[in-house]
Order: sequence, then C-alpha cells, then structure tokens
Amino acid sequence: MASIGDFDPLNSSVPATKIEVTVSCRSLLDMDTFSKSDPVVVLYVQGIGTKEWREFGRTEVIDNTLNPDFVRKFVLDYFFEEKQNLRFDVYNVDSRSSNISKHQDFLGQTFCTLGEIIGSKGSRLEKTLSGIPGKKCGTIIFTAEELSNCRDIATMQLCANKLDKKDFFGKSDPFLVFYRSNEDGTFTICHKTEVIKNTLNPVWQSFTIPVRALCNGDYDRTVKVDVYDWDRDGSHDFIGEFTTSYRELSRGQSQFNVYEVLNPKKKGKKKKYINSGTVTLLSFKVESEYTFVDFIRGGTQLNFTVAIDFTASNGNPSQPTSLHYMNPYQMNAYAMALKAVGEIIQDYDSDKLFPAYGFGAKLPPDGKISHAFPLNSDPENPNCVGIEGVLEAYFQSLRSVQLYGPTNFAPVINQVARSAAEVTDGSQYFVLLMITDGVISDMVQTKEAVVNAASLPMSIIIVGVGPAEFDGE
Repeated sequence: MASIGDFDPLNSSVPATKIEVTVSCRSLLDMDTFSKSDPVVVLYVQGIGTKEWREFGRTEVIDNTLNPDFVRKFVLDYFFEEKQNLRFDVYNVDSRSSNISKHQDFLGQTFCTLGEIIGSKGSRLEKTLSGIPGKKCGTIIFTAEELSNCRDIATMQLCANKLDKKDFFGKSDPFLVFYRSNEDGTFTICHKTEVIKNTLNPVWQSFTIPVRALCNGDYDRTVKVDVYDWDRDGSHDFIGEFTTSYRELSRGQSQFNVYEVLNPKKKGKKKKYINSGTVTLLSFKVESEYTFVDFIRGGTQLNFTVAIDFTASNGNPSQPTSLHYMNPYQMNAYAMALKAVGEIIQDYDSDKLFPAYGFGAKLPPDGKISHAFPLNSDPENPNCVGIEGVLEAYFQSLRSVQLYGPTNFAPVINQVARSAAEVTDGSQYFVLLMITDGVISDMVQTKEAVVNAASLPMSIIIVGVGPAEFDGE
C-alpha cells in the first residue's frame, strides 16, 4: 500500500485527456468479384523519437460494403504540445487472419495528425485515400470527441461523528485518505484531507478532485476511505475504513451516504463492537472543466503570430557561425524552431495565414531601427501563407535588413495584445511565438506588456536558440 505520508497531490499521476476517434469510409474500391469489399481500418501511430510506425488498433470488419461506418472507436491520449502523427490503412478482408499483408487487399491509406482532426470544423475531417496508382480509392472521414469522464471535476465535503478516541491525553486528530481501486485488486491513493485537531466530530473542508483520479471513469469502481488519527511522528493510528463508489457519492447528501467506519481488528476481537464512528457526506457536486478541445470544438480559432530576433548578436548571416546562416543544405536554428512549433500550431488555424515580424534590425532605405517589422515588407498585410510562407519571408528579410539591436520584446507583444483586446466573444485566441538568441534588453517594459496581456485571450511562447543565457532577471 502506498505511504500516506509520502502522498503529494500536486505530483500524483492522472490519466491524460482522451480523444475518441470514429471512422467512416465512402466510395471504397470494390475488390471482390461476386460481392462488395469487406473493409477494416488499421491505425498506426508514429513514435516521437524513433519515427517508426506501430499498430495502435483496428476497427471491426464490416462485410459487403463500400461505405462503412465503423462502430469500434480509437481512443487516444491527447497531448496538445506534441505532433501526434497518425496513419490509417484500409484493407479488404479475405481472411480473419491477423496478418494484414498476406491475407488482405490494400484499399488505400491517408496520413494526418490528431490535432488536425480536432482542429477541423466540428472536429470532423475528411481525407482522400491514396496509395494505388491510377485508382480513385475513395474517402475516409474522422470525427473526434473528448471523453467526458476525463474532465469531470467532483467537489465534496464530509464530516464524522463519534470517532474512536486514540490519543491518551486528548481527543483524536482525524483525517481521511481516499484510495482508487485498480483492476488487479490493489489500491492507489488519490486524495488526503486536512487534519482536524482534537475532535471526535470533525467537519473537513470541501475539496475538489478529478473524477478520473477518483475512479478512472468507472462510476461503479470501489473507492476505499481510511480514517486515521494524526500523530506528529508519522505513525498515524488507524481508526477504521469504509467503501463507496462515485455513483453512490453522486447521490449527494442522503441516508445512503452515511457510512459506518469499521475497524476489522476490533470487529474480530470484540463481540459487541458496532463501529468506530460514522462519516457523512454533506455535499457533492460535479462540474465539467472546459478544456482546449472544448474551445476548439466550439469554434475558437487560433491566430498564430511569429516574431524573430534580428539583432547583431546572432552574427553575420553570411557566416557559417551565425544563427541566421542560410545554409542551402540545412535549416538554421531559427528555421528549425519555427518549423517545430509552427507545424503543431497550424493545425488549429483554419486560414493558415500567419502574421510574421522581426525585431532589432535596421530597415532600408533609411536604416531606421524597428522592433516589429513585417517579414514580408507589407505593413498593411503582414500575413504569410503557412509555415513555409513564414520561412520564405524570413529568408527574404535576412537579405534586405541589417542586423542591429537592442533585443526589445515589448513592441511586438503590445502589437499582438492590441489585436487580442479587440476579441471579446471567445471566437479567437492569439499565440505569439518569439524566437531569440539572448537576454531581453527591455525587461521592465516586457514585464509590463506581459502583465497587461494576462487578461487577454493570448499566450506567449519564447524559444531560445544559441549558447546565451536565457534566464533574464
């Protein structure tokens, strides 16, 4: 059993957000002579480090159809910060063998990311199947839904009456420890209340816990609660225990949620033993926590803006030692950072038009220093088409501006903040990616700009490149 003294609620592991992906196909190739195809879809996921594809799961086989709607779903852990590459292969089943390559006809495949599915309108993405030269392979349709039990938050309050007295010179100092049961019969600690000193009738403060932490989404799974008397030396005295479930707790305050606290040792030794007190549920409520997926499904669009450091500390772009060096065979540090972050963000930006700025350079023709100049040289429309468009504008700017300084962040932060301040209906969220090689020069102004933007629908991602220190003040 896990040590109750070592439990840290801030570091306890909780399952990730889970996304359920439903798959349908339309106008598949007909590979059977006397009937229609018997399709199955196989999902492969790509490893982050290895880049190898491994099978994640399969739908059921649906006989004799070119337009299957599969019942079996794919449930995937979703991480916003990662690019989760997916591959869907469609086969016509000639045999129930698990060996796809030998016994099934290939009907086509498609590639996408999990973020691409979620970020599509209504979280519904339709892709064309390909892979058979000269053939139209039909289409595949994905619908994503976040599993609701992953984001419900339960808030409850409990009290106890007539608990056993454990302290020689005073009353008990009781607290509760909650355990979630596991499929193998073991228990995992998931919550610990505060200690109420010197009482046999404690009323604990209400607390909030994710439902997935309490029961892992299984409403009938056993929840065990131990009652302890706190001791300073950590050898807490066991008063008793009781069991319940999320479903029982969700009934709220009622006669069903008054629990006898039982001590098995006392029960075995004393014939007249009744209980070691009772614990009563005073209140229970459940709320759904709004997540990133909720906002995207509700129509919120991400507006992605890029700002790149053009200060002289980066080195002469014509020299191989420069962080801005334009190597024809390899991307420089700025381009790699832009591509790595941008390819994740762009799945959630429907128009794929990204404003892109530079800061810390002298601009032609008069050599004026700017800390928020459009990379495409168009102040009226700084948008670039896709990440490739941003990269193209970035390389073009390197050929026309003079790297200078200082490294001022505040101007471009304030520029994006002004756009974010105009949106009050939740329809847009702004993400500013700033890529820099060193310490911020205008730290006071930057802090003020960040504080002013804190209440706006806006996030700032700062990526440091090169060997300099980035801890600032």
